[in-house]
Amino acid sequence: MAVRFCVCAGALWMAASIGAALAAQTAPVYEWGLPAGFPLPSIPADNPISIAKVELGRHLFYDTRLSANRTQSCASCHDQARAFTDGRARSLGSTGELHPRSSMSLVNVAYAAVLTWADPAMTRLEDQALVPMYGAHPIELGLDRSDPWIQALKQDERYRRLFPAAFGAEPDPFTRDNVTTAIATFERSIVSARSPYDRYHFDRDETAVSAAAKRGEVLFHSRPLSCFTCHGGVHFSNAMGGGPRAMRAEGARFKAPTLRNIAVTAPYMHDGAVSTLEDAIEHANEGTGERGFTLTPAQVSDLIAFLESLTDEALLKDPRFANPWPRPTAPR
Repeated sequence: MAVRFCVCAGALWMAASIGAALAAQTAPVYEWGLPAGFPLPSIPADNPISIAKVELGRHLFYDTRLSANRTQSCASCHDQARAFTDGRARSLGSTGELHPRSSMSLVNVAYAAVLTWADPAMTRLEDQALVPMYGAHPIELGLDRSDPWIQALKQDERYRRLFPAAFGAEPDPFTRDNVTTAIATFERSIVSARSPYDRYHFDRDETAVSAAAKRGEVLFHSRPLSCFTCHGGVHFSNAMGGGPRAMRAEGARFKAPTLRNIAVTAPYMHDGAVSTLEDAIEHANEGTGERGFTLTPAQVSDLIAFLESLTDEALLKDPRFANPWPRPTAPR
């Protein structure tokens, strides 16, 4: 009997594995929908992207059961309408604790070499997701490490479809690792590439941006301003605040965040100390006087026009990134 049981169990396991492999071969390929010439995100080999995994991650991202007070979610600090920031100078945790830093935008996080404001060792979204879930200094979502919340997910009819669809080859897909894997996959899918700036540069639409924005872009990349030193490349960011004015504050060195959608992510800086784009430009310009350069009001206006051209209105309203749970209340 024992031998027959093992053989049957092995056959069942093999059949399940073959079925999962066939399903993977026939599953629709994830379409990024990026303009020609826009780079593809870097996807880790051990967490390939799929439509099912992105959709599961979206549900988890907005699920308030993933917080100690059952009223907050990842989206509480990363609001789509604010380019996945929260509009606060400093974020607020599930216990009411005010955090020392503001919420960083998740837009184009798939391209980031490092994550968070000041930890160069944090390079994987799968690992970063554990910080707000279980971190104690400060408390963010404040989850219990014994994971009683997973049992609540198992009782949900949607998740009984979504977890197997994303991780069908596993006997029990309801695990902490799969939760963080799915959330990370959804976060990687949040790509901004449809701003007026993108239509101007990638679609060659000369009418997509104003003359002021075009002048502002030239100024942005000119010396001695050298804004691109800390906010370079197609994502207007860098790895960890490099350059001569490396986002230094209070003796620390901070990552230079993306400038994409910067017009909707105020207040600015790691602690929200700067409230407007005008003030942000003035803050960045403080050191340029040493090199004999002063911005005129017209140049400030042009720079702001350029920064506003980086706003991706489509992303801010895209249903693929929106809350999938019934409104006005999230699931309990």
